[in-house]
Amino acid sequence: MIENGRLNIDQARELYLSGDFYPLGRKAHEARLKKHDRPIVTYVVDRNINYSNVCVCGCRFCAFFRPPGHSESYVLSREELCGKIEETLKLGGTQILMQGGHHPDLPLSFYEDMLSFIKSRYPIHIHAFSPPEIVFFSRLEGIAVGEVISRLRAAGLDSIPGGGAEILVDSVRNRVSPRKCSSAEWLAVMEEAHSQGLRTTATMMFGHEETVEDRLAHLFALRELQDRTGGFTAFIPWTFQPQNTAIRREPETAVSYLRLLAISRLVLDNFDNIQASWVTMGPKIAQLALFFGANDFGSTMIEENVVAAAGVSFRLSIEEIRRIIESAGFEARQRTMAYELLPGQAGSGDGKTP
Repeated sequence: MIENGRLNIDQARELYLSGDFYPLGRKAHEARLKKHDRPIVTYVVDRNINYSNVCVCGCRFCAFFRPPGHSESYVLSREELCGKIEETLKLGGTQILMQGGHHPDLPLSFYEDMLSFIKSRYPIHIHAFSPPEIVFFSRLEGIAVGEVISRLRAAGLDSIPGGGAEILVDSVRNRVSPRKCSSAEWLAVMEEAHSQGLRTTATMMFGHEETVEDRLAHLFALRELQDRTGGFTAFIPWTFQPQNTAIRREPETAVSYLRLLAISRLVLDNFDNIQASWVTMGPKIAQLALFFGANDFGSTMIEENVVAAAGVSFRLSIEEIRRIIESAGFEARQRTMAYELLPGQAGSGDGKTP
């Protein structure tokens, strides 16, 4: 099915469109085992904190945002922020994921102050501000993206999430999120972050108005950037959830999700980690994803609001995640954002990346 060496886009297209489902999954699992030969599946204990839902993008796929001045709009207070972080730490969390909308009235200093406030009080990793947010900050302030990232790093930013990628093809982005940054700008933010020593993740939201060619273009754009920088820690594909949005589509099937996941593992040969999406697909399909290329079960999601706004709300405790992983025949290990294993659990406890 795969020639020696790397998959090119023609081979990837043929596999994606014509490859038998189960052999494709087996090839992806074999590729996963070459990178991670120990029978370990990782997960991270964290919380998604949406510091605000105010956004001027108006993306057609988003059910979460509210326009400025809306009766349901909010910006979290410091007290609310503290409560969420303290609960996260009590539950064994090691990081928070913070993302918000494109708020037109908050200066960059607001985000710097928020980061400094958190870091001065809590020993927690801050994984925050997707590339579209950073581009938006740079435009509001009239400064370069590199300066925005440098200032956020100085204030306490530890890593950048891969949100806002959707599909990294501008013809698609112009239809579903025309006010959000371009694909080139998304990639440039990540390259700049990597050059400044920040690790980041990469995502794909698929199943809305893109084609197979668009999905492949997205994967190969990520692979090319990773070749240059090596700064991505993981890739997380997830399916568009149409409920309560302005895009009318039937949700992607489990087979469609697993096929994309397997192709991702095979194309992204320079990504160490591929994450299953139990938040959108549910725990059983996420468990099956562990045999279609995924080696990570993602976050415990102590709190999640964006996908829930689209009518999908799976919830799993740490114990449930560990049981699902272990019943699939793997050892469950908690990790950091950088995929370092945390000590004090079953297994070697050596703290090294699996």
